[in-house]
Amino acid sequence: MLNRTELLRIFCCAAESGSFREAANSLGISPQAVTRAIKELEGMFGEPLFHRNTRQVQISAFGERLAEQARPALSGIEQLFSQHSRARDQEVKGRVRITVTQSIGHRMLVPLLAPLLREHPEIELDLRVNDVMVDAVDEKIDIGIRVGFVRDRSYIARVIAPIGLQVVATPELVQRCGLPASPLDLQRLPLSALVDRNNGRIWPWYFADEQQFVPSQPAFTCDDQEVECEAVLSGLCISQLPDYLITTHLANGRLIALLPHCAPVPLELFIYRPQRGPVPARVRLVYDHLAQYLKDTFDEANHARTARQPHAGR
Repeated sequence: MLNRTELLRIFCCAAESGSFREAANSLGISPQAVTRAIKELEGMFGEPLFHRNTRQVQISAFGERLAEQARPALSGIEQLFSQHSRARDQEVKGRVRITVTQSIGHRMLVPLLAPLLREHPEIELDLRVNDVMVDAVDEKIDIGIRVGFVRDRSYIARVIAPIGLQVVATPELVQRCGLPASPLDLQRLPLSALVDRNNGRIWPWYFADEQQFVPSQPAFTCDDQEVECEAVLSGLCISQLPDYLITTHLANGRLIALLPHCAPVPLELFIYRPQRGPVPARVRLVYDHLAQYLKDTFDEANHARTARQPHAGR
């Protein structure tokens, strides 16, 4: 059953049209729906709104008076929604809380957002760097950025780019210690270990066919992936690192890739937001901006990596 406002909208359209069929075409509904709406209104008012015969439909005197009263009322309702819709769309001030994984947050998020924040200085950025996918509702999170796989379908998520993991070392360290032929050979070499800050455990290394291992006697241990990368660049250890930390170093020869044939299935960089009601304009603006600029950044990095893959060490 249609509400009274919708019934009046159909009636006014029929009053201005030459026929119920023409009104139906204008509204994108069936002629039968127009007829039912008119009959329902006639039942409410106890008066005929149209005089109908087999050849034509003629609006009644009561119908003309009703149409004159209804038009300004409907126009006022449309203006009410239109004004509030414009105000909502133009409202780009207030806090936007973002949670982001450690390495992404430190390296690129603020530089990517800086131009947008300068353009919209009334947006307040609240950035939480955390490798755990926190509860977006409990933590009042508007936008999240993670590396992994989208598993929770309660979020609206957009995959930005594949994130490959590569075992890397300096040429000098490889020359000193030798090239590993398989992941098992790595355990005899100086490896790094990355500690999960949330539980104190060491993150495993991943390989093709779902193989993995945890460095048993690491030469270097830390809880920050950028620090881990610096340790590798210093020649202290071998590490498994994400593409976005090492692409430049692989391209300029400071690092070489080991065991590329054993690389695991790439992870996914994805941006997400919770499914809860309408999205404020400021959140939609930041979400779309980040999605586009992160995609551009990683597409460029992936293109550079693909271009130099034939030169990777084995």
